[in-house]
Amino acid sequence: MNRSVSDSPSAPAPSFYLPDFCATPTVLAVVLISELVAIVLTLAREELHHGFWIDLARTSLFLLWIGLSSAAALCYSRPALARMSVQRASAVSLGLLIAVTLVISEVTFWLGQFWFGDLQSLVGSLFPTGHVNFLLRNLCISFIVSALALRYFYIAHEWRHTVESRARLRIDALQARIRPHFLFNSMNTIASLTRSNPARAEEAVEDLADLFRANLRETRTQIPLKEELEVARLYQRIEELRLGPRLKVKWNVQELPMDTLVPSLLVQPLLENAIYHGIEPLPDGGTVIISGARNGDSLELSISNPVHDAPGASPRSGNRIALDNVRERLELAYPGRARLDVENRGAEFVVKLTFPLVKSVATA
Repeated sequence: MNRSVSDSPSAPAPSFYLPDFCATPTVLAVVLISELVAIVLTLAREELHHGFWIDLARTSLFLLWIGLSSAAALCYSRPALARMSVQRASAVSLGLLIAVTLVISEVTFWLGQFWFGDLQSLVGSLFPTGHVNFLLRNLCISFIVSALALRYFYIAHEWRHTVESRARLRIDALQARIRPHFLFNSMNTIASLTRSNPARAEEAVEDLADLFRANLRETRTQIPLKEELEVARLYQRIEELRLGPRLKVKWNVQELPMDTLVPSLLVQPLLENAIYHGIEPLPDGGTVIISGARNGDSLELSISNPVHDAPGASPRSGNRIALDNVRERLELAYPGRARLDVENRGAEFVVKLTFPLVKSVATA
């Protein structure tokens, strides 16, 4: 039997510690850093007189030339560097940066000597005159700045990796919280079906296996919304076997983009919460309504269930566990950009999720 939930997720490939120098933000950072270094070097050489601005202009142009050329070299060599060990990639990157500095320094010196050789005043003010000193000074500065930059990139990457690893561990711990009562109730339901309807019992076992596979999945923290809703519907089918006509679930999610990435097990715990605390205590049951809408660059999902103070109803405690679980996982997935709102309207309990719309990579 073909199951609706994918169980062959692919783990993300480990990332390289150097940033993508082809990306616009990184190139902009290189430009800004080059300008800051030019200002520092100019202030260290010149007093604030009429020659200061000329010196700043030529130093800025020279460092921008080196900075952008170095970014281009790292941009095109990054795929090869990513396949090396950290030590070898760092040594090769450092060598590339020093080589770029050497080439541009040589070009700059001989440009002044041959193209403007007859204009000694222009050469003296804009181009270097001491060949060896010019090269050694630039290579030493390049070595120091490049080594510090590579060290910074490595430390920043390791810090991000540590933070992401801790967040992933927290997500896995939250994801593994399965209420024992659901397992016990499901097994009892399946046991009763084995005598009255063996075929339906077999389907229920497969649904339960798919649901637990989704709960215990460790390789993906985000899945397409379509898969997330399929997991919730698996849970719905299992609970419908136990509660029968007392449970009704209405889905108003047709307008949602199903390729949106969401934290796995985002809807199912809230549906479980609505059934356990809202439908199950009521003698006649009720309807859970799951609605969704797109609001600009955000998605909104709401899960509502009836709440009555009727004599036959038996309210249950522990309602905050699933809510806190989902709220924390939203914060881990979208720091500061998502929220979970709870509204108790007397006869209705509503949980509303708001989170950014993140499209998944197109798949074949």
